[in-house]
Amino acid sequence: MIKELQKIIISQTSRGFAKSIEDYRNQLTSLARFDGRAEQTKIVWEVLREIDADTDEKADRAVIKYTKKFDGVNLTPDKIRVSRRELQAAHKKIDKKLLSSIKRSIANVRKYQKGIFVPNKSKSFKNGTAIKCMPLKSVGVYVPAGTAPLPSTVIMAVVPAQVAGVKRIVVVSPPRCNSDIHPVIKAVCFELGVIEVYRVGGVQAIGALASKRGTIPLVDKIVGPGSRWVQTAKKAVASSYAAIESIAGPSEVLIIANESADPAWVAADMLSQAEHNIGCGIVFTTSKKLVHQIISQLKVQITKLGRSKETADCIKKYSRVVVFKNMKDLIIWANEFAPEHLQIQCGKKSMQIASKIENAGAIFVGEYTPVAIGDYWAGPSHILPTGGCARFSSALTSNDFVKSISIIRYGRNMLKKSADDIIRLAEAEGLDAHAKSVKMRLKEG
Repeated sequence: MIKELQKIIISQTSRGFAKSIEDYRNQLTSLARFDGRAEQTKIVWEVLREIDADTDEKADRAVIKYTKKFDGVNLTPDKIRVSRRELQAAHKKIDKKLLSSIKRSIANVRKYQKGIFVPNKSKSFKNGTAIKCMPLKSVGVYVPAGTAPLPSTVIMAVVPAQVAGVKRIVVVSPPRCNSDIHPVIKAVCFELGVIEVYRVGGVQAIGALASKRGTIPLVDKIVGPGSRWVQTAKKAVASSYAAIESIAGPSEVLIIANESADPAWVAADMLSQAEHNIGCGIVFTTSKKLVHQIISQLKVQITKLGRSKETADCIKKYSRVVVFKNMKDLIIWANEFAPEHLQIQCGKKSMQIASKIENAGAIFVGEYTPVAIGDYWAGPSHILPTGGCARFSSALTSNDFVKSISIIRYGRNMLKKSADDIIRLAEAEGLDAHAKSVKMRLKEG
């Protein structure tokens, strides 16, 4: 095992370093979505087109067909939606201590999201302009259930939407637990007051949320993490059918660590992402000694995991430990990677290094801040951009569920004061009718 793990080391002093790290970055990008893969993208579009049918019956038939094909579950139209009674039953059966932890997590997330929320109200007129802000009417939340059910994702998506004032929140999740949605996911939905829940996942769930037909109704925005298939489907429907928050694909962490870092903790943090399978644990360091200590710790800790074989395979395929000559080069490449999660375990220098990070979904500063704190507890949503998309996308927040409308109101005097400039600009573009629409108003009275 340890000989195989040596292969995940990349050193800046080695020949071919630039190509190796570029190839690896491209590999991470490709894990997030099927860009450039004609065959997979074609399959996604075929599913989406079939679900976007001309009748409710055809749309439901397509959803049922692909749920059978991809999840091995036979649904009927009346079983696509989870009943309120089923949600309530799951809530009653949940472990009371777990429910208590869920409630505290919800409170933490709600407090944070309220604190960062832009107030949902119209701004008063100034110089003839104003802005009207309002929540989206409907949102679809995708909750993955691949290698593990993620009830925490319900909290991290639903609470920000509720803070923003969204009235209709829809949850979709694959029926991977005894041909049904995992009971804890259902329990969390009920705890949050979400009663529109559907036992559908994958591309077919995204297609249903973006279609005007079928049991699952159209929503204004689709959010949530998921596989490459799900993210490619989200990208396909974006703008034309419904908005999306970002490309939130397989989980990844980049750990910046120096000689003061605890190798056991660093290895544990790599494994916490790799156990998602697919998940990526990446280390950037300037310490050669730390590299070998991390590899040794990975060997020890992997054997103690419940899914040790799958996690080990994931580490070998998708994780790397990269040794840099200096911290300056390391930070440049960290910003190039723009990871979903970025941990900094550099002792007293951690905050100094954090100040130089420009691209990351979320930054976890210090040895006592594992990604798990963000996943479940601290308050910021764990729905984050992956595959380098943190260069231009951000964590999901309550502000992502608000839209604004510009309002412009001019009187005659205000128009007259601005008319010459407006006319001049319109005529410079050759848009004579624009200019005349202003001139005409000023000839009256």
